[in-house]
Amino acid sequence: MELKAEIQINASREKVWSIISDIENAKDNISAIESLKVLERPNTGMVGLKWTETRTMFGKQATETMWITESIENEYYQTRAESHGAIYISKLSIKQQDNGTLLTMGFSGESQTFGAKLMSAALGWMFKGATVKALKKDLEDIKTVAERV
Repeated sequence: MELKAEIQINASREKVWSIISDIENAKDNISAIESLKVLERPNTGMVGLKWTETRTMFGKQATETMWITESIENEYYQTRAESHGAIYISKLSIKQQDNGTLLTMGFSGESQTFGAKLMSAALGWMFKGATVKALKKDLEDIKTVAERV
């Protein structure tokens, strides 16, 4: 399953980057994040930053451990999480445009176990709509923070 959402933000690429790369304070910028705890910090850059994040999805609280696997400053970063028999990859990327910045969030999930593959086949359509909605809400929250004067 691969999903993507994007939003135009009336702010510079550097400002948007400063918000999306501030993982430690993401709870203050993204309303869906209930708690966040940084577990590991790299000596330099973002690659290797690891944290746990708690959100409510489908009426249940879920805590996932995520880490940054790739990053180019002011361009993108990619995270990985492994949970419930699947690997999840998220990517936040930014592109400067004449009238601001385009922020894109991609998400993919790949089932690894038989149980996860069965659940994906049976309920994947339901999770897809809810996940796209969640991606769009995160982007809206980031836009609101970035466009504050």
